[in-house]
Amino acid sequence: MVRPRYASTVVLLRPDEVGGFEVLLTRRPEEMRFLGGYYVFPGGTVHHSDYSPKMLTRCRGLDGAEARRLLGGAHDPDVALGHWVAVVRELFEEVGILLCVTEPGTAIDLRDDAVRKRIELKRRAIVRKKSGFAAFLESENLFCDLSCAVYLDHWVTPEIFSMRFDTRFYVAALPAHQTSLASSEEVTHSVWIKPAAALAQIHRRDFPILPPTTTVLSQLARFSTWDRLRANYRLP
Repeated sequence: MVRPRYASTVVLLRPDEVGGFEVLLTRRPEEMRFLGGYYVFPGGTVHHSDYSPKMLTRCRGLDGAEARRLLGGAHDPDVALGHWVAVVRELFEEVGILLCVTEPGTAIDLRDDAVRKRIELKRRAIVRKKSGFAAFLESENLFCDLSCAVYLDHWVTPEIFSMRFDTRFYVAALPAHQTSLASSEEVTHSVWIKPAAALAQIHRRDFPILPPTTTVLSQLARFSTWDRLRANYRLP
């Protein structure tokens, strides 16, 4: 039996113009070994570097004891925090969104073209493994705001799969003044879509999607408005 790898996945949400909300789905490149060609939420494997001492000094908004409690006591405090860090890192690597704050604790603003271009070049360097996420945060004097990712659920890939993941799911709101990438090295393309609209397309050949993505979408589709969704999950 293949031992599942620890992983984190984040359901990124944003309000629409009529009081509802949309979710971000990304399509994985066909050549990827796991779920290649499928629509998924951003996420990936938890790395040792996600809970290294250097990385944890760049984190705010959650302590190890609380992270461990939220994950049911299944991990040491530092490893538990690493699951949240993986959310922030993977979201940045795949779609360019930063769940981060400045040293004084203020939200970051990526509306400036020069700043956005500089950040994008550093994102590409991380993906190419020319740099690390902690080093990037240090160079920009940014801190992961772990309070932005709210723990949602726990799924483990069935034993029939040759590649398995022990995955923690989170929800997060799209930060103000940030725009997700339409595509990247790990994303063929991304789409903002209402959960009910995504579920209505699951039988189409050009919209391949599987559980647990469909299960999470079904949970979200129960909420009719952004305000109700945000209150239910206590999104910051």
